[in-house]
Amino acid sequence: MKYNQLLISSLASLISLLWSKNTLFSFAFIPTNILYINRSISRFSTLKSRNVMNQSTLQSESNFPELIVFDLDNTLWTPELYQLRKLQSMNMKPVAGRDVKLFPAAASIIKSIQLSPEKWSNTKFAVASRTKSVQWAHHLLKEFGLHDFFDYIEIFPGDKKQHFANLREMSGISYQKMMFFDDSRDGRFGNCVPVSQLGVLSVHTPKGIHEEDIWSKALNNYREWSTHSTPNVIVEWDGSITNSGQFQLAKEDSNKRFDGVVKMINYERSFGFIRWGDRNTKDLFFHFSNLIDEVDSIEQGDKVSFAVKHEATQGKNAAINVKVSKDSSDDANKVEMRAFSMNLPFAALLANEYKTLETRNGTMFTPYPEGTKILLHVGQRLYPDGNKHVKVMRSGGLDDQEIEKLKKLPPGFGK
Repeated sequence: MKYNQLLISSLASLISLLWSKNTLFSFAFIPTNILYINRSISRFSTLKSRNVMNQSTLQSESNFPELIVFDLDNTLWTPELYQLRKLQSMNMKPVAGRDVKLFPAAASIIKSIQLSPEKWSNTKFAVASRTKSVQWAHHLLKEFGLHDFFDYIEIFPGDKKQHFANLREMSGISYQKMMFFDDSRDGRFGNCVPVSQLGVLSVHTPKGIHEEDIWSKALNNYREWSTHSTPNVIVEWDGSITNSGQFQLAKEDSNKRFDGVVKMINYERSFGFIRWGDRNTKDLFFHFSNLIDEVDSIEQGDKVSFAVKHEATQGKNAAINVKVSKDSSDDANKVEMRAFSMNLPFAALLANEYKTLETRNGTMFTPYPEGTKILLHVGQRLYPDGNKHVKVMRSGGLDDQEIEKLKKLPPGFGK
């Protein structure tokens, strides 16, 4: 520790000298376990840089969160500490860079923050982790050189809301000025949803901060969100926005139905998306298997009603029981009729009035008086009865030519 303090002091003195001579300089940071020295230098150089920032820079920085909070396991680093059971059984501490590794994008983001102290002079950084491996987490932060990078560190199992209550008390920063990154969205171990309910803009990173694009999209979304600071808002991994309040409502009542408009349909891959809610609500995915109506009856732009089901494996919600809403203006041109389906050749035999009674373990037509009109839906495939119908028709005195004619749909009929 004394060596590190001496090194920091020497570097600070050198920076002060070079700054006074308006000299440009740079440093190459090689070992990750001394990254925190850069943070200390940043504190020193910030005092100088604040005097030279122009008004446009100050205005831009005012759109940054005042406190950015990171989860640890599967957000900043991987794997999750509870997975290191072998080390636990051997009573050994994990080694940074070997047993636990920072996501490269996360490490790059932190380094860029350290190299631009004037840009982040109005932002503080914190950790909020529910891991039970508290000592390991502190140990790894020190090994990665990140312990001194963070202004506040909250590591203890329990409720993530308590972490944020402590952070607000210690920093004096309101929830609406915070942004939070976490890999767990909702459910029993979810963090993004409960934290977003406090009014914090939460960023869902199911695969960790594995791409720098996650960071840049989150900052862009914060700038827009900060103009209204609506609670329950989550930035998804792809940069889209969802309102966890609406999704929680849908999740708690799967029978509740919502209204929307079909935004896009992919007939080849049998799925589509529904636009619903307000502008902060993410479009809902639906699969054709969840359509109440026939696939041919739904088109882009159709108004639909639907329920919402939470897909735990995807961490998202999807529309189910999707039904095209009726347009009352078309009711005058519609009629209601009884209908049934039948495959060929039996549909043709019925249409040609050769077959007049369908049994299928119970009569279908006998309850209706003679003259009742019924729609016939002709199936696409042939019914595989091994040509037993041909033998039956032959036994009735028909020749093969007559049978083939009766097996074809009459004019006006089609599959």
